[in-house]
Amino acid sequence: MTEPGLFAWPPAPIRTARLVLRESEARDRAAVIALFSSPEVGTYVGGSRPRDELERTVPEVPGQRPGFFVVELDGAMIGMVTLDQRDADGPGHVRADVGKTELGYMFLPEAWGQGYATEACTAVLDWFADALPGEPVVLTAQTANAGSMRLAAKLGFTEVERFEAYGAEQWFGVRPPMTVAG
Repeated sequence: MTEPGLFAWPPAPIRTARLVLRESEARDRAAVIALFSSPEVGTYVGGSRPRDELERTVPEVPGQRPGFFVVELDGAMIGMVTLDQRDADGPGHVRADVGKTELGYMFLPEAWGQGYATEACTAVLDWFADALPGEPVVLTAQTANAGSMRLAAKLGFTEVERFEAYGAEQWFGVRPPMTVAG
């Protein structure tokens, strides 16, 4: 979870050429349930969750926390991008020497292959570089997920190491802080 006070939240909506990145709203609940129950989406993130369980447990306004961006196309949620502060004592992989702010993203299958993830993640990383100058960002992806591996390279992440989790090889990379040209 993102540390309180790490950056001002919520930001004004971020607009790109095709997308709006914004804070979650109640109207996003159905898309969040579809995202987390999708077998295709769950392939590289430890599996999907049962829709009936999600219907019971997803709050009225899902993802209402700092660092959770809804990705909207033509007024509808197509995915999400997250920035989370990873705790070295928590679950998952953390390397404090390279940064602990982790970029995450999930998109509905119908949004795959159209450059939306690149556009949305770039906008969030640019926003983060302005909000916290000098902070590196890390990313974890399953090496079998060719799309995420291509996205990591496009976004400027470089490999730090590989490790085993969820029964598969994971790639852990870092994107160094962006510097402003003088």
